[in-house]
Amino acid sequence: MAALKYAGLEDTDSEEELPPGWEERTTKDGWVYYANHLEEKTQWEHPKSGKRKRVAGDLPYGWEQETDENGQVYFVDHINKRTTYLDPRLAFTVEDNPVKPTTRQKYDGNSTAMEILQGRDLSGKVVIITGANSGIGFETAKSLALHGACVILACRSLARGKDAVQRILGEWHKAKVEAMTLDLASLQSVQHFAEAFKSKNLPLHILICNAAVFGAPWSLTEDGLESTFQVNHLGHFYLVRLLEDVLCQSSPARVVVVSSESHRFTEIKDSSGKLDFSLLSPSKKEYWAMLAYNRSKLCNILFSNELNRRLSPHGVTSNAVHPGNMIYSSIHRNWWVYTLLFTLARPFTKSM
Repeated sequence: MAALKYAGLEDTDSEEELPPGWEERTTKDGWVYYANHLEEKTQWEHPKSGKRKRVAGDLPYGWEQETDENGQVYFVDHINKRTTYLDPRLAFTVEDNPVKPTTRQKYDGNSTAMEILQGRDLSGKVVIITGANSGIGFETAKSLALHGACVILACRSLARGKDAVQRILGEWHKAKVEAMTLDLASLQSVQHFAEAFKSKNLPLHILICNAAVFGAPWSLTEDGLESTFQVNHLGHFYLVRLLEDVLCQSSPARVVVVSSESHRFTEIKDSSGKLDFSLLSPSKKEYWAMLAYNRSKLCNILFSNELNRRLSPHGVTSNAVHPGNMIYSSIHRNWWVYTLLFTLARPFTKSM
């Protein structure tokens, strides 16, 4: 009790009642946090019980969630024509009992985007995601947009990109999302995209190189390069280099390159141990789809590491990420055998 008195928490009897000067608030995604107006600080845990909570259920009929110019969430009661910063669902909270990790690792393979973004306000952040109209790219774009970021969906098909934008707006009508054309199989298209983005005079805080092809038959791009290599690696390499100055000007910024554990099952050196560039863009006779994919993912890793070495002194970090084994998305669409394998693995692998 002496400790409670010292902390100014002895004035109430109920464990759930807030002490004087404290206020209960909610984030955009429904997590409860507590504001201490006396010390001008916030925290996730209840000041007395130490519990974490989140609101349960949807807003009551006639209510709508909005955000003011300071990024603070407030609620509009259209029936009674009033506004309040108090979430009407706070009477129906549920306790969150996360299992505290026994190691320093905070997240693992079961973590969801919403868990990682919990409580984060990304208002004012500008994000570009390639291949964002479907799969991992779409889920990433949606999660970031629902947390306030301005997200540009860089898609080969503008029509599918616009459809993805509408799906995100259907979840939150105030989401800042836009579709732009980017065909990584055309270096000219990459250049046009970079020029179009720069003409907007926006900063760039996050660039996510996500788009990829998998199991594609051999073909050459308009630039005369094998398509898997160009789409998965070279197109992204060129995009990052064209936007490098904007990233540095927007620091702290980051580049995220979506790679794969498949990078371990290949090599880009010849028998004497020297780098063999002919392996990166092979002829039709020497082409095998799986090897081409693996090599492109190895290039992703090498590029991300070197990019981080060069740009981290300028406030731009780069990381490569393995999203999970055989996640069921549209990436396997090029051959029915791959579709069958992904379908059989689906119950045992991470969902979108």
